Amino acid sequence: MIISSAYDYREAARRKLPRFLFDYIDGGANAEHTMAANQADLASISLRQRVLRNVEGVSLETSLFGLRQAMPVILSPVGLTGMYARRGEVQAARAAAAKGVPYCLSTVSVCPIEEVASGSPQPIWFQLYVLKDRGFMRNALERAQAAGVTHLVFTVDMPTPGSRYRDAHSGMSGPYAAPRRLLQAATRPDWAIKVGLLGRPHDLGNISAYRGKPTKLEDYIGWLAQNFDPSISWHDLEWIRTFWKGPMIIKGILDPQDARDAVSFGADGIVVSNHGGRQLDGVRSTARALPAIADAVGSDLTVLADSGVRSGLDVVRMLALGARGVLLGRAPIYALAADGQRGVENVLDIFAKEMRVAMTLTGVTSIDQIDASVLA
Repeated sequence: MIISSAYDYREAARRKLPRFLFDYIDGGANAEHTMAANQADLASISLRQRVLRNVEGVSLETSLFGLRQAMPVILSPVGLTGMYARRGEVQAARAAAAKGVPYCLSTVSVCPIEEVASGSPQPIWFQLYVLKDRGFMRNALERAQAAGVTHLVFTVDMPTPGSRYRDAHSGMSGPYAAPRRLLQAATRPDWAIKVGLLGRPHDLGNISAYRGKPTKLEDYIGWLAQNFDPSISWHDLEWIRTFWKGPMIIKGILDPQDARDAVSFGADGIVVSNHGGRQLDGVRSTARALPAIADAVGSDLTVLADSGVRSGLDVVRMLALGARGVLLGRAPIYALAADGQRGVENVLDIFAKEMRVAMTLTGVTSIDQIDASVLA
């Protein structure tokens, strides 16, 4: 099929993946109203087209946390990425490095930290959940530092997993899940051979390394439900701030007061995010929440954002609303499922081209010129 956008990669991934995997990455919480609002509200943001502005030499380069990168995006941490392509986290990290942007590894990745870090031409970031098992958290942080991880992204919006109806219907969870997944895999022979057979082991690499035994997909949902910690507070994070020497970014902020608390805590950055609409259905879209949060913290820390971003045009919109950088989740995973590392590199090229067009037509030539003045 012809690929010209992230939407094309979504369709390619739908055709290639077993249903339980496609629905896992494609779906949201409950009736998916917030997930839909993320895209709709972002698309409703009007830009101010300008003409005769001498926009020769548009540059996407920017600096985040003191480091230069080719464009203001980061590949977001996505659980089970290694199920979407053979050793998928390694392929995605290599694609990010090839395009000069950071890659962030999920706690619940298939490939462990050491495999991804050693396979990437550039240092990676690591995302950590708040978990009851503090021993696991400390182990993961120690291993991340030993592997040369530079940035810690601490996800705080999952004291409990969201209710995701699609997963129960698709076979990711629910009754007879394992045989349903096997039947679905049989209908996708290309995936079954390249990933199902040749992409093993299919366990949660970081958790297995800590437990000393494989943590398989069938253990995934149960392990998460048992280990997320609803009692967590800012006080409980103080030991991590002391332990972690690099930049620490708090992911999952939707309220200005929580953003100010992150400043008081000493975070270097935040991610304004509703987890892609996968946690609490009915909360505001990121696009609606972002401006007030950016205003609340000013330049006290670096504001990043995610959720609903499907194009380079959406990246420009997020920057205009107050973000300094944008995390990309679903779009690179669709591309990874469709065409591995090459697909991820190509979708980043598509985003870059779309950003250049948007910047040219709004009359700006550099990322630091994108602000509320480009909004209509």
